[in-house]
Amino acid sequence: MSLEVLTYPFIFIAVFFEVFLLVTFLSEPATERRKQQLSPKTPPVAVIVPCWNEEKTIQGTVESLLALDYPKEKLSIVLVDDGSTDNTAAVMDEYQGHPQIQVIHKENGGKHTAVNLGIERSPQAEFVGCLDADSFVEPDALREIIGYFDDPKVGAVTAAMSVHEPKRWIEKMQHADYIHGITMRHVISSLNGLYVTPGPFSFYRRDIILEVGGFQKGHSTEDLEMALRLQRAGYLIENAPRARVYTKTPITVPSLIKQRTRWTTGFLRNVVYDYWDMVGNPKFGTLGIIMLPLGLLANVSGILMFFVIIVQFVLNLIHGLIISRGLPLSYLLTPHLQNFTWFYIPLTAVLLFSLITIIMGVTIMLLGKRISKTPGNLVIGIIAYLTIYGFIAPFWLMRSVYDLATGTKRAWR
Repeated sequence: MSLEVLTYPFIFIAVFFEVFLLVTFLSEPATERRKQQLSPKTPPVAVIVPCWNEEKTIQGTVESLLALDYPKEKLSIVLVDDGSTDNTAAVMDEYQGHPQIQVIHKENGGKHTAVNLGIERSPQAEFVGCLDADSFVEPDALREIIGYFDDPKVGAVTAAMSVHEPKRWIEKMQHADYIHGITMRHVISSLNGLYVTPGPFSFYRRDIILEVGGFQKGHSTEDLEMALRLQRAGYLIENAPRARVYTKTPITVPSLIKQRTRWTTGFLRNVVYDYWDMVGNPKFGTLGIIMLPLGLLANVSGILMFFVIIVQFVLNLIHGLIISRGLPLSYLLTPHLQNFTWFYIPLTAVLLFSLITIIMGVTIMLLGKRISKTPGNLVIGIIAYLTIYGFIAPFWLMRSVYDLATGTKRAWR
């Protein structure tokens, strides 16, 4: 039996999921959400910015918040220094006395403790948002978000996240990945299937956050744990696809693997340890039946397909060397491209469905760019994503599964 046969179920699931996304994108619930206009409402809101060693980016983050198109008297900004050891505290203190800004210093206790303290110090706010101290928002982002809270069952709203000024190939690769995520969150939110409220500019009803008990460490992924807790409590999570927020991303392969290992391990530990009852549970709709099971399966399939590709490549190489033993060395070293024809390339099921998956994946990225109106060119990012991402991702998937199995704890940075 060919090793490729092992990949058939996973390729089928990948094709199914992307078809599911594209069909749901055209559905009435998703279409109606794209028609939503800027909200005329301006309830009191507070944006919590938890900081730990962010001296280089915190000022830009604060300035982007002060530039929000929102009544100044309705918008408060809470900067919480979580025991930084660099110059973050001094940069934050420059905003002491600003009418919209509170500056709080505390001992290091983790991001969740900083966010909870910021919420506690914002009793006037109807809605509270979080913004990582290395992220920046567009002026209309908050007004794009507020309208989605018209439904009282909505407990949280997420933004459209992309990479801030991507320059290196690795940043552009992640940018393409984030743009793909814009479409996915938009579509899945129309079915209430989101399982994470990312740190960059997700907003919550303050009374609901207090009702469910505030943020927890959540295996170093407090935003994912909170989203699952809100879903378990029966609240909805929406997405505002035009609320643009830009974040800094890793600029080296090792730092990218470290970041994604934390995210993936956090997902696995939250689901396996704390929210296993939601997996496959029809009570939680799309989240329980599709998103959580596929999230778990993606870790297994990513690792398996990586090894199958490597092993198959080695076997084909050996086979080619065996066949070539009867050919003269001069023939092997001479290009024969003039005799090449595409007719002789075998069209296997794996190749066919892989091409279909790639085409649909690129389509999803282009849709994400269009609906979010994110500026910039995606060409290099898409090429890097298609050619390199698949060879890097298995390393953080393997580390995550290893960490889950062994109970290994890794530093946040």
